[in-house]
Amino acid sequence: MALRSLVSFLYIGRLSGAFAPPRASRCQQIRGCHPRPHRGPSVFAKSICTFDEGDFAGKQGDWPYTTADLNRLDNSDDAAFYYTPRFVTHIDDGAISSLTKFYEEEFKALNKDSLDVLDLCSSWISHLPEEGIKYGNVVGVGMNEGELAANKQLDDFAVQDLNENPRLSQFDDNSFDVVCNVVSVDYLTKPLEIFQEMHRVLRPGGISLMSFSNRCFPTKAVAMWLQADDIGRLTIVGSYYHYSAD
Repeated sequence: MALRSLVSFLYIGRLSGAFAPPRASRCQQIRGCHPRPHRGPSVFAKSICTFDEGDFAGKQGDWPYTTADLNRLDNSDDAAFYYTPRFVTHIDDGAISSLTKFYEEEFKALNKDSLDVLDLCSSWISHLPEEGIKYGNVVGVGMNEGELAANKQLDDFAVQDLNENPRLSQFDDNSFDVVCNVVSVDYLTKPLEIFQEMHRVLRPGGISLMSFSNRCFPTKAVAMWLQADDIGRLTIVGSYYHYSAD
């Protein structure tokens, strides 16, 4: 079942509005937070809890993570690691279906005539819903030109190593309605700068959707990600939103 795949292999963090607290798709006992059941409209039917500002030990802007937290087993050039195109999917078909359905629900809830989307850490497929949604400009930022060129959902793309250059200076403030990232947030070594840029380029009322799984390239994931369990990883992503907000 698609829902089982969502719970087993895919976790989704949600930022509603440019500076709002994130929502998480799954939460139980999380270090440093007090999860509360989320009750809302059907668009959030899969949500189990939300994070509020008081759920984190520090204030917004007080970045708590060290170089050691964001270190990796393999700190060699990422361009070499991603040089060869990988035309594969990194989550199973059920999780992909669930992610696309989640996107559809979130996109429709924005109630806009068309959507401009920024797909960070993009690849050869963006999992965006094909029907029922009208897109304006869909832009991918990723590591491999061959993969990006093969992505038929992108109108434009940029090859950029966000771990070397996390700034999205090619995009104006308030440029996008949606910023998404599929199963790559665990590889970001400069998440503060990247999440700050996400805040900047999102339009008022826009949303950021981070999806991640229990699978990864362990040599390229940051240290604290490998040390955390699935619930801890939800907290990490939630904290990225929190501490990067102005």
